[in-house]
Amino acid sequence: MKMGLVMARRKLMWVGALVLLLVSPPSIHAQSPLRIAFPDFPPFHWIDDHGKKNGFFYEIIIEALDKRMGIATVWTAYPWPRCQANLKAGKDDAILTVPTEERLVYSVTHKRPFYNKSLNIFTYANHPKLVAIESITTLPDIHNGDFSVITYIGNGWHHEHVQPLGIKTYESPYLQNVWKMLASHRGDIVIEWPPGAWPDISKLGLENQVIDTGITVASMPFHLLIRKAAPQAAILGEFDVTISQMTEDGTIRSIMERYTF
Repeated sequence: MKMGLVMARRKLMWVGALVLLLVSPPSIHAQSPLRIAFPDFPPFHWIDDHGKKNGFFYEIIIEALDKRMGIATVWTAYPWPRCQANLKAGKDDAILTVPTEERLVYSVTHKRPFYNKSLNIFTYANHPKLVAIESITTLPDIHNGDFSVITYIGNGWHHEHVQPLGIKTYESPYLQNVWKMLASHRGDIVIEWPPGAWPDISKLGLENQVIDTGITVASMPFHLLIRKAAPQAAILGEFDVTISQMTEDGTIRSIMERYTF
């Protein structure tokens, strides 16, 4: 009799465990890898000649998601416009960029940026209005001076902060081509982050044709954006906390020191 009761209880326990397994949602950490779309853009993220991924954005995200939070990531390189198109279409799950109003229609993000990128004014050598350009301190000054700006297609920060001011804009389909356009005098100014700009300028052999004025007119807050329908969107709160911990314990500073700024 007692043996029968014990067996019955064990059977009920196994049935209960099976039911819980079937009805409980899978852990976010056990779901499919987070598919991150990114452009080849040193020193943020790029693939070297040996096929290895590099970049301080890449290292920060890998440390936070893969190593600390246990969330696997898969990184695929595309031209920047396609990165955003893939996120909208659900072909990829995340991008690393500025959370503009347009992007937040189809994605969600965390509270604090994982990096703030300072933006300087670049112009071409021997610009006839160089003195006036070097007197610029704000974005409205660009409009007031009747200067044009060159940028790349898909630069959401530019579309939200520069074009609404009535500043004439010329766009390139590729990130690197903005420097060719500037060196060819096809616009007056490029607004960009110096450590990200100089590798491309040097690669194109334009070091003597492009000038960094040293004037910082704005900064861009970079976030992890995850498409709204992705189950991994639920990890953003934990990601925010993890980034704060990485800032406090010096991990982000250590990553940045491995790159030349």
